[in-house]
Amino acid sequence: MNKSKARSKLAPFKILSTTAILGYGFPESSFQRGLRKKPDLIAVDGGSTDPGPYYLGAGKSFTSRAAVKRDLRLMIKAGLEHNIPVVVGTAGGSGARPHLEWCLEIVREIAREENLHFKLGIAYADVEKEMVLEAFKQKRVKPLAFVPELTPEVVFESENLVAQMGIEPFIKLLNQGCQVVIAGRSYDPAVFAALPISLGYDPGLALHLGKILECAAIAATPGSGSDCALGILEEDSFILETLSPERKFTPQSAAAHTLYEKSDPYELPGPGGLINLRGCSFEDIGQGRVRVRGSRFIPSENYWVKIEGVRMIGFRSISIAGVRDPIMIEKIDKILKEVELKVREIMGKDGKNGQIYFHVYGKNGVMGELEPVKRTLSHELGLVIETIGKTQEEADSLLALTRSALLHYGYEGRIATAGNLAFPFSPSDISMGKVYEFSVYHLMQVDRPDFFLSRVEEL
Repeated sequence: MNKSKARSKLAPFKILSTTAILGYGFPESSFQRGLRKKPDLIAVDGGSTDPGPYYLGAGKSFTSRAAVKRDLRLMIKAGLEHNIPVVVGTAGGSGARPHLEWCLEIVREIAREENLHFKLGIAYADVEKEMVLEAFKQKRVKPLAFVPELTPEVVFESENLVAQMGIEPFIKLLNQGCQVVIAGRSYDPAVFAALPISLGYDPGLALHLGKILECAAIAATPGSGSDCALGILEEDSFILETLSPERKFTPQSAAAHTLYEKSDPYELPGPGGLINLRGCSFEDIGQGRVRVRGSRFIPSENYWVKIEGVRMIGFRSISIAGVRDPIMIEKIDKILKEVELKVREIMGKDGKNGQIYFHVYGKNGVMGELEPVKRTLSHELGLVIETIGKTQEEADSLLALTRSALLHYGYEGRIATAGNLAFPFSPSDISMGKVYEFSVYHLMQVDRPDFFLSRVEEL
C-alpha cells in the first residue's frame, strides 16, 4: 500500500489536492511543486450536486471528457511513478453507475496509451430501490431540511439512486493494495481522509482537512477552482499550504471555507457522525500557511448516509431575448402576466398544459422574489423565456406561441410598431430536452457502512 503504513509513529501526512473538481484543470507547475513536497496521497473530488439534477438523471458529466482525461493522466502517471495512491470520489460528476463507468473508461484508456499496469479499486454508490423502500418501511429514512417526506411512489419514479459513501469503501480498497481508487458518489472529505484515518490519524482533523481540500485552492486567497493545494496532517493539527506563488491561505479564508455550504457553524454532519468545531482555531504560521487545531469527530449513535435521486418532470425549451424600450421595462411585470394569460386563452382547452417561466435579468433574474431591490433602474433587460411540457413538441409549441405573443404584444404606452424583443440568436428557440428534479434528498440509516459494492481490477 502506501509507504506511510510502515511508520512507527505519526509523522506528518501530506495530501495533494489537485483541483476543486476533476476536470476543472490545474497548472502543471503547481502540481509539480506539490510532488516535490513528497505527498503521501493524491486525491480529488470528482463532482457535486451544484450543477443541478439534470446530470444525475441523464447519466452525463458536467465536465468535459478531454479535461477529465488530462487531469487524470497527470495524476495517475505521477502516482504510479512515485508510489503514491491516487483517489477520486464522485466520479463523472454525479457518481451513479453511468458516471462511474464513463470515468473508468477514461482510466483504462490512459492505461493503454501510457502502457501503465496497476491495481484499480472501484466502489459503486448505487442503491437499489428495494433497499430504500425497506428502510422507508422501517422508518429509517428522513428528509433533509426543506425536503418533503419520502413516499414509495417517489422512490419508484426516481432514477439513478445513489448514497454518499464515507471512508469505509476507500479504506477497504486501499488495504487491498489498490494504487488507484475511483469511486461513485462520495462524502466529499472522504477521499482525502480515508487513508490517514486508517493509519491512525485523528478523524476529526482528517475530515476537517478533507472538507477544505475538496475545493483545493478555492479555500485560498485569491481563490481558484483550477489550482492545487497541499494539506499536512499532524497528530494534533493540520497545515494548509498553497502551491502557487500568487496565492496564500489566511485564517479568514480557511475558516470561511470551513463554513462553505454549511448551515451550522459548529457542527458539520457526514456519514457516521459529525465534525465538532467549537474548539477549533486557525493560526497564521507565515509564508501563506495556516495551522488548524481543535476539530473533533463525534460518532453518531446510528450510521446515516445521504441518498440522492431524481425524476423526470418533462421537457424544456427556451428563448433568449433583450428588451430596450424604457416603457416596456417600466411595465415588465404587468406585461409578462398579460402575455401568459393571452397565451393560455389562445391555447383554449390545452391552455392549462405546460409551464411558462420568465427570467428577467437586470431586474430579479438571479434571486426572483427574494430580490431586495424592487425598483428596476436598468436601461435594458435580458429575458429568458422558459417552457416545460410533457413532450418536447409540447414545450416547443408553447414556447413558440409565448415568444411570438410577447414579441408583438401591444402594451399600454407602446410607441414602436415593430417587435418588442431583440434576439441575439437565430433560430431564437432552443429545445433543451429532458428536465429533472431532485426527488430523493434524504438521510437513510444503514446497518453497515461498508454495504457499497466494490471490486478490484488489474490493468
